[in-house]
Amino acid sequence: MSKSMSNAAASRIQSATAKANGGAVPKGSFAARAQSAAATPPNGPSTTGRPSGGGRGNNRPK
Repeated sequence: MSKSMSNAAASRIQSATAKANGGAVPKGSFAARAQSAAATPPNGPSTTGRPSGGGRGNNRPK
C-alpha cells in the first residue's frame, strides 16, 4: 500500500539533499521528484461532472 507524499516529508528530503550538495538540489533527483509529488493532488474522481466512458475518446473493447 502506498501513501501520498506529505509536504513535511518532501521538505525533509529536500533539505537533506541540499545539505549534501552544497545547497543545490539537482534537477530530476529524488528530492525534486518528492517535492513534485507533494505538490500534486492525489488522483480522485472527476471534478468536471461528466462521466468517463463511451464518447470520451476511450477505445471500446472489440
